[in-house]
Amino acid sequence: MSLLEVKNLRVEFPTPRGAFAAVDDVSLALEAGEILGIVGESGSGKTTVGNAVIDLVAPPGRIIEGEVWLEGKRIDGLGADKIGRIRGRRIGIIFQDPQTSLDPLQTIEQHLVETIKAHRNVSVQDAKLRGIELLSQLGIADAEARIKHYPHQFSGGMRQRAVIALAICADPEVLIADEPTTNLDVSVQAQILEHLKRLSWVRRIGIILITHNIGVVAETADRVAVMYRGRFVEKGNTENVLGHPEHPYTKHLVSAVPRLDGQIRGFQVVARGREIGHGLGMADVARPCLTQQRVIRPIGGPLLALERVKMTFVARRSLWPKLRRYVQAVDDVSFEIQRGESFGLVGESGSGKSTIGRLITGLYRPTCGRILFAETDRIAIRSPTERASYSRQIQMIFQDPYSSLNPRMRIADILAEPIDFHRLSASRRETKDMVHALLGQVGLGPEAARKFPYQFSGGERQRISIARAVASRPRFLICDEPTSALDVSIQAQILGLLKDLRERLGLTMLFISHDLPVVRQMCDRVGVMRQGKIVEIANTEDLFENARHDYTKQLLSLVPNLDLLYRQ
Repeated sequence: MSLLEVKNLRVEFPTPRGAFAAVDDVSLALEAGEILGIVGESGSGKTTVGNAVIDLVAPPGRIIEGEVWLEGKRIDGLGADKIGRIRGRRIGIIFQDPQTSLDPLQTIEQHLVETIKAHRNVSVQDAKLRGIELLSQLGIADAEARIKHYPHQFSGGMRQRAVIALAICADPEVLIADEPTTNLDVSVQAQILEHLKRLSWVRRIGIILITHNIGVVAETADRVAVMYRGRFVEKGNTENVLGHPEHPYTKHLVSAVPRLDGQIRGFQVVARGREIGHGLGMADVARPCLTQQRVIRPIGGPLLALERVKMTFVARRSLWPKLRRYVQAVDDVSFEIQRGESFGLVGESGSGKSTIGRLITGLYRPTCGRILFAETDRIAIRSPTERASYSRQIQMIFQDPYSSLNPRMRIADILAEPIDFHRLSASRRETKDMVHALLGQVGLGPEAARKFPYQFSGGERQRISIARAVASRPRFLICDEPTSALDVSIQAQILGLLKDLRERLGLTMLFISHDLPVVRQMCDRVGVMRQGKIVEIANTEDLFENARHDYTKQLLSLVPNLDLLYRQ
């Protein structure tokens, strides 16, 4: 008898065109002390499976068929009161975004005490001690003091650990972890995964790890189930499924993962065609996206140079100078980016990477130092005309494709805005033609111009963000974590698109990321940041093969082991 069993599960959502099966005939078994990974693209049904186990399918969706068994007792259809006693007490859940799953008006102590008392007959003091113990076990230093802090006073990794503490505070037998490491840098990701593995080993908790990160599953899971359009297309031992995949979809999902063992000339993406097998409506064949191209070489001479740049933020304001507190986000940073070069900037969250991007664009003004663009000191520019010219030549692609587009504007208006602002067209007709050309450049048709952002997937929104960034015909493009929240197949498409645009438009790029395999594939040189300083700059291959600084070596050692994926 398995710890948790799901049998023939089907979840449907009503649509104007009839019922849509988000999960169709899914069965799984989870043993005590086992980690089962569920992988697949966004929309494949992964999260819906996890929600269905604990009866959290959002209305109007509902479970049509299937059974859920916990230690030999059926728990589906128990009713709100009974399933409410199981949820949290016997089955814990880690939600994807710790920022939205924590109440910003409550301290971490209030969160933990409330949850522990809801499931355990203990006093407030005992619940608090239990919360401090859990935070300490999960690696939060000075837990007795930090438990009194609010969520916004925690870093992303610390918030995720607080969410894990909430999920396990009632000692559940099963833990559902939904994308627990999305948007976390490699060091924090490694810590979170280590905590999950320790929970399975020490406490014998059965864990369902839901993720689109194939490397995380390869490093962590005992078994894996690959999900596509609501069904499991392949299940089995992690080494067998990822090392020797049999289903076409699994093969090409694995092939889309950026390699860490060397640079490649092109990315493989999943292309969908005619229907084959299992009624899935897919024939997945690997095809090169827009990256089968010549090797791009910098054309010589620095386009951008930072000279001893510093950026200080006020952490605590006060009328009394002695009581003020400052944070040195960027500390004496100097580097150059050659014309036509793709320069990578890597490091942990809070190392100063994104701050440098915002300094270059002019969103921040440095405390001291110089930023030279085409040998002109940007900080010394006073003329509004010159500032507008500078902003036209330097554009930025932001991390989140959902919040970086105005939801009330049609795509045509979003793309026309920079064209009109910089007066790059002579008429409305010319602007319209330019918008359609931009959509074509990023692989979207002219019909996309009439739509709103909510009508597009995450990958399509990021394509629109790229189109907006190149609409002003920039010379320099800053990519700030442009693929961190995307599936591997969508990520491959976006990376291929960026490489293609770099060649066709002659762009110089600053690529900011914590994803080291992506950086290896995209960049000519790489700078490593730690605590606001550049600790190492080297050619990409030299840095990955012969890193010199101890911190760089540490970052590389924390990347999930991808050797398993290279066997196919």
